[in-house]
Amino acid sequence: MSRARETTIRAALAAASAAGALALLPGDAGAAGLYFTDRGVRPLSRGGAYIAGGDDLGAIAYNPAGVFEAGTQILVDAGLFEWRSEHTRQAIVRQVDPNTGEPTGASFVQTMEPVTGSAPVLPIPTLGASFRVDPRWVVWGGVWTPYAALSSYPEQVKGAPAPQRYALITLEGSALAFVGVGAAYAPSPKWRLGAGIGAVVGTFNSRVIVSGCVPERMFCAPEDPEWDIESELTVSPIVAPTGQLGALFIPTPAWRIGLAFQLPAWVRAPATFRARLPAAPVFERAVQEGEDADVSFDLPWILRAGVEARPVDDLRVELGLGVEGWGMHDEVVVEPDGVVLRNVAGFPEEFRVPQVTLPRRFEASLSARLGGEYGFEAAGKRWALRAGVSLEQSAVPPEYVSVLTIDAPKLTTALGLGVHLGRWRLDATYAHAFAADVRVDPREARLPQMSPVQGNPPVNPNMINGGAYSVRANVVGLGVAYTFEDAAGEPKAQTTSDPKAPR
Repeated sequence: MSRARETTIRAALAAASAAGALALLPGDAGAAGLYFTDRGVRPLSRGGAYIAGGDDLGAIAYNPAGVFEAGTQILVDAGLFEWRSEHTRQAIVRQVDPNTGEPTGASFVQTMEPVTGSAPVLPIPTLGASFRVDPRWVVWGGVWTPYAALSSYPEQVKGAPAPQRYALITLEGSALAFVGVGAAYAPSPKWRLGAGIGAVVGTFNSRVIVSGCVPERMFCAPEDPEWDIESELTVSPIVAPTGQLGALFIPTPAWRIGLAFQLPAWVRAPATFRARLPAAPVFERAVQEGEDADVSFDLPWILRAGVEARPVDDLRVELGLGVEGWGMHDEVVVEPDGVVLRNVAGFPEEFRVPQVTLPRRFEASLSARLGGEYGFEAAGKRWALRAGVSLEQSAVPPEYVSVLTIDAPKLTTALGLGVHLGRWRLDATYAHAFAADVRVDPREARLPQMSPVQGNPPVNPNMINGGAYSVRANVVGLGVAYTFEDAAGEPKAQTTSDPKAPR
């Protein structure tokens, strides 16, 4: 196949592959859409209920006002995220007229071989530092990443091409993080205000298969392996600005009320493509110009609120609610940058590849969290036992679920333990996410197979995301914090009765 056909495929391929970036983009993109659990060792052990009760650098991803309580502190933690999925694809097979290629009306559901998705178990970190510059001001900076999977699926099943290949083969090679700085201010003993600015940064890499078959014609079939085009998309550099605001109200020592707002992120990034293509004589004399494109999509705003009660000195319990505006994440747009095809048989002499749009159609989602911690003395040390549970809606309508973005209503349970060793605090957590199974009726599936050689959308597009999905995840995390002094400028006390002592 000539370079012109390669360029055509690459341009359309961008839309299919760019959506894969959404599966991993971090920062404060909500778990209902792009990552699978709440993050941070201590916050996760409370089920993510950390809006009102956050009082260390773990609060940078939840409510920046809570960082005021950290004073001068360094925090390092990491979670090992273990993820696995199962998918059995179903598709509608239609009979067509051998002379015209038009559907005859007869169709049936084909059930394909199941596939298993997995991800490397890598440490996912939080790195943060804060400094008390004044009795009323604390500044901070940090880097953190989401608990999300760099998922991979087989290329073959029982010697045949894997059925999920048109949605995803692998996301390995991606490296994304959220970098932010901010400040927290205490205008009075009862109020804490916080703000942060930052950006999603890094690179994204994916491999996926598209079809080189012209839709609804008889000389090839859309899923004929001979027409498969293996492609690799690299989106880099990604720099997507965002920010957050937060407030804490402490009417009495027994109550804390928190509110936080995460601004949207607008991702605009360049992309390049590589492809391994089949042969096609019709493109033998064609030539190409250009191979670049720009990828754009929007990530949502998030509003969080929490109330923490401290009925006794050693017990803290928080109820948190969240609303995530995923309705703004409607599509992924790929704009080829001067990609021109020349001398392609049946095409104009100069064919400029147009903009490609991939539907996403996410929806707003709600979440609720309940968690807390209990402090006690044992073996001469100060300990904290933590537990939490969260319930989240999915932002992905079932008809748009695929192996690229598997999401479902989730129940996450977590346990954690912390111990104070002087000014050091060591933390550990374990969490398990129970996700509901999702079945996408192939007649209702809405993700079309990408075919870069089509001039117009086909009347009967080949949908690639029908079938059954299941997924689950485990997180094991360890963390360490060192506190130089508290927000008042004094070393933190390690007593059993002081409700302001670190937990």
